Amino acid sequence: MFLKNCWYVAGWSVDYARTLKAETFLGENIVIYRAEDGKPVALEDACPHRKLPLSKGKLIGDTVECGYHGLTFDCSGACVSAPTQRDQIPRRAVVKTYPTLDRYRLLWIWMGDPEIADPDLIFPVENFENPNWGYTDGGVLEVDCNYLWVCDNLLDPSHVAWVHVTSFAGAGTDDEPLDVKKTDQGVVVSRWIHGQPPSPYYAGIVKFEGNCDRLQHYEMCLPGIGLNKSIYTPVGTGGLGKDPTDLTLINISYNFMTPIDEDRTRYVWFQHRNTDPHDREISETMNAGARMAFEEDREVLEYVHSGMKNPTTPYIDLGLDAGAKLFRQMLNRKIEAEKIV
Repeated sequence: MFLKNCWYVAGWSVDYARTLKAETFLGENIVIYRAEDGKPVALEDACPHRKLPLSKGKLIGDTVECGYHGLTFDCSGACVSAPTQRDQIPRRAVVKTYPTLDRYRLLWIWMGDPEIADPDLIFPVENFENPNWGYTDGGVLEVDCNYLWVCDNLLDPSHVAWVHVTSFAGAGTDDEPLDVKKTDQGVVVSRWIHGQPPSPYYAGIVKFEGNCDRLQHYEMCLPGIGLNKSIYTPVGTGGLGKDPTDLTLINISYNFMTPIDEDRTRYVWFQHRNTDPHDREISETMNAGARMAFEEDREVLEYVHSGMKNPTTPYIDLGLDAGAKLFRQMLNRKIEAEKIV
């Protein structure tokens, strides 16, 4: 059902502190906290005795004490204290541990085999340390739908013409041909739209007057990370193989989908742009617009999830679904390969 040997975004790093926080990812119950040195720790949220969630217990130093009979576990998941039988810690009193890492303001968690959790496999955010690039605060949504419906949506440039009329829509987003390309990590669905007005979301941000050439680049990478790149450049300067000009706006929306379970998704995002790195007003305007648009997506996708989970008649595919279908095929092959190993 889920790809496990990979990094998922648990949430924003600032949301995890010296407290026991109960989470569910990929259907597994997890407790996350920070050790005294600030490093994140993630353990199975269940005492091996009678499965009381450890998140209902107490954080003592770097250890977690179960609130039922005091079994205490360290950061590695090993039981280090059994108060009711101090001289005989149960040999099988061990809880699963999950590798975690802070990067790009995000807390990442590895859900598979901890022995192969390579930090270099974390999805790269290019230009994150570039002082000429600015980013938004971003946000997080809990969406009551399977994460693959969110992935489908983020490989579909056409839906903006109907779902996001006041933000990302614009001439050409309804019927311009789409280019679908497979990569080593996923799928890209893209198109250049030439000589049209910028979308409402970007109209106040671009540094030139009049119409533009516009790129819609919708990329989905394993296990469910969407990179939506928008390029707005003066008419005649956009297109395949053309370099950006001094007036070209590049904005990348990073979208991280983490399955909570089969029916729920945690959706974390932020925008990263090549202009106005210190302009707080632009960042806040972009963030508010993105949140509004993603709330529009959430309403649609929750209905889609319900309808597709309990269909009363057959569904159909459209040509615009080619990228989403290709990504699902790639993901399924990876999941099947994990089962073989």
